[in-house]
Amino acid sequence: MRGFIIQSNMDKLLAVLFIVLLFFIPILMKTTVEPEKTVAMDDPCAIYITVEGVDKPLPLEEYVIGVVAGEMPIDFHDEALRAQAIAARTYVLRTTDGGKKPIAATVSAQVHKTVQERKERWGKKFKQNEKKLREIVATTEGDTIVYGNEMITAMFFSTSNGKTETAQNYSGNPIPYLQSVESPGEDLVAAEVERRIDLPIALWNEALGSEWKADRFKSLKLVRNQTGRVQKAVSTDFEMSGREMREALGLASTDFDIAYDVTNEIVLITTKGYGHGVGMSQYGAEAFAQKGWTAENILTYYYSGTTIKKFEIDESECLK
Repeated sequence: MRGFIIQSNMDKLLAVLFIVLLFFIPILMKTTVEPEKTVAMDDPCAIYITVEGVDKPLPLEEYVIGVVAGEMPIDFHDEALRAQAIAARTYVLRTTDGGKKPIAATVSAQVHKTVQERKERWGKKFKQNEKKLREIVATTEGDTIVYGNEMITAMFFSTSNGKTETAQNYSGNPIPYLQSVESPGEDLVAAEVERRIDLPIALWNEALGSEWKADRFKSLKLVRNQTGRVQKAVSTDFEMSGREMREALGLASTDFDIAYDVTNEIVLITTKGYGHGVGMSQYGAEAFAQKGWTAENILTYYYSGTTIKKFEIDESECLK
């Protein structure tokens, strides 16, 4: 009889424990299954970036990851990737006024690749590359480039002709931290520095909106600036800036040479470098990183007179 009572009490205790477990299991499962949010959506001081073509705004650091993936090969040196992350963060914060304005996901601003696009690009190496990228960007979290106390316009481009371009030559506006500097070693890390285009005369004329004959090519003069790029092209009844010609003809850079094949009526164009040439050269950053330069060394070299500083949110402003 005593044994029966003990067994009965044990049964009751087990039943109570079972009921308690039924109550707590959903809570435990919920805690372990749901991933943590990177940034709380209700945080009034969190910075989100609205990217054109992307459904939802992205937390700042998540956006930076997508830009580094879109702007640099993942097999670049870690320090070059860090430099790109800091430049990208600086560029978007200044361009969007701290997330208040949208930004394009193309070369018109800075290229951004979503998680899905990264999966498609990297395929089987996605997990490995994503892990590497996230770890690298995390080491730069909050870092920006400043001149004095002001965040800079952190322009960057692919490949130089051995020197970077000045803001003055590119846009006509002198900017103290966007000066020309030597950028050696790019030909050792870039697959292609020099390019050639053979353009039929009909397409040349269409692009420039004028009628060219052999005589006009004979009188063509390319006026170069101190960085070796074409500042303006001058010929009979024709004058155009090097930047305008590059855009009209779709050239890789403004360091170009032009010759005319009279027999075949083809314009032969050779270019050196890729991009506008202002600010940080991405392949230059890789060349320097391979020599042992840190991200800070690279950035303060390409952006004259700058320093790296942690970005701080003005809480009084964001809580309004």
